[in-house]
Amino acid sequence: MSAESEANYLVVVNDEEQYSIWPAGRPVPAGWRTGGPTGSRAECLEHIAAVWTDMRPASLR
Repeated sequence: MSAESEANYLVVVNDEEQYSIWPAGRPVPAGWRTGGPTGSRAECLEHIAAVWTDMRPASLR
């Protein structure tokens, strides 16, 4: 396994309800908040795929 696959990540979401992952243990950037599980990169991306079904920003929905 690579170091990246073993690293922990956070699922983060912004005010437009757009999702991303962020390395756990680092401060979440301005404009973003935690919005899901903490886990491996694959686990976080799987969560995002399940919940982020409409890629349009919230302001365009």
